[in-house]
Amino acid sequence: MNYKPPYAITSAIVSLIAEISEKLGQLSALKTQENSLYLRRINRIRTIQGSLAIEGNTLTEAQITAVLDGKAVIAPPHEVQEVRNAIKAYEKLTKWRPTSQQDLLDAHQTLMQGLIDDVGQYRNTGVGVMKGKQVMHMAPSAERVNGLMFDLFDWLACSDEHPLILSSIFHYEFEFIHPFADGNGRMGRLWQTLILSQWQDIFSYLPVESLIYAHQDDYYLALQESTKQADSAPFIEFILQMILNSCNEDTPQVIPQVSPQVKRLVSVIKGEMSKEELMLALSLKDAKSFRQRYLLLAISNNLIEMTQPDKPNSPTQKYRLV
Repeated sequence: MNYKPPYAITSAIVSLIAEISEKLGQLSALKTQENSLYLRRINRIRTIQGSLAIEGNTLTEAQITAVLDGKAVIAPPHEVQEVRNAIKAYEKLTKWRPTSQQDLLDAHQTLMQGLIDDVGQYRNTGVGVMKGKQVMHMAPSAERVNGLMFDLFDWLACSDEHPLILSSIFHYEFEFIHPFADGNGRMGRLWQTLILSQWQDIFSYLPVESLIYAHQDDYYLALQESTKQADSAPFIEFILQMILNSCNEDTPQVIPQVSPQVKRLVSVIKGEMSKEELMLALSLKDAKSFRQRYLLLAISNNLIEMTQPDKPNSPTQKYRLV
């Protein structure tokens, strides 16, 4: 390994890693197989909405949920395509290797299919990072991209740095290089999630990107400051703070404190399902028991909803995740 990105380990970074590690231990103790499926769905929707919103996508969490369930959504076609692509990308997340450039190119093809022409390949023209009409960063020339990406992946494969630091540095360096004609922001965030989820599975459903979207100006400022200092420490500190905020503020609030029966019900729902379909999926025959111990409790805990709430007893009534 010849290349080493420039970065300093500040006291703030050390403190943030300690806090995140402590919080991850607490969250892992709370996680169960049953609520994991529910968390992944809810937080993945938030992650997709946050990451795409940074790039200008206007679809809401409700609309993204509808796309995930295969429903028609009234929205600009390219924005719906962005959502569909992101859903596919996160579904394939566990199949990609963080240190493989070929997997990175495959991920870019998945994420940008139907949106640009040059999917799954590095750019051959110059690009800049824009905010409105302002140039925030001019990326290295196209002729340097292959070499820079080789060096970055070589460092990623050989470094023994802590995964929280490693993933943040990769994210910054990736954005600095800007290797693709388009889609660099969402790819950089996706790949940091991949690196972290290989270390701790809990990162596959922490909605860090929704917090980055909420602090979008700070995100760009951290990128700028790191470039100005030729040191990715400001960006590392920002990303670690977003991860800590996600641990503190988001996941504990969505862990459902409900009965095992309700958790089982939530885990089997796919799209919209009738009462009979749900009972079959759960291998249940007692309709009264199912209604009292599963259905009503799940509705009261705001975990599922009726497709016809104004006609609760309709024979065509179905249920879906909130």
